[in-house]
Amino acid sequence: QVQLVQSGGGLVQAGGSLRLSCVVSGSMLSIDTMGWYRQAPGKERELVADSHQDWRTTYADSVKGRFTISRDNAKNMVYLQMNNLKPEDTAVYYCYVQLYNGIRGRGQGTQVTVSS
Repeated sequence: QVQLVQSGGGLVQAGGSLRLSCVVSGSMLSIDTMGWYRQAPGKERELVADSHQDWRTTYADSVKGRFTISRDNAKNMVYLQMNNLKPEDTAVYYCYVQLYNGIRGRGQGTQVTVSS
């Protein structure tokens, strides 16, 4: 079993920045993928960014050049630096993890609201 606890988020004006953090805990952790997705009201869930153990990263086209995902394997943490935020980035953001044994986990979610 794996537990994820998020921090960060909040309200920011358009053009501003926020940083999300997520710490993963559990026994026998062997983490492959760490990432973030978001869910806005009335919209489908969107994968924002992910980071693989081989350091490959992927980003949604909508956030490329503005968001940066990073991870600290020693601390079992993943971060999402969000710059030049836009109102359309408003959503609940979730961190997630997938272990090599197939176990998946998700954070509790954090609201990001960008005002115009």
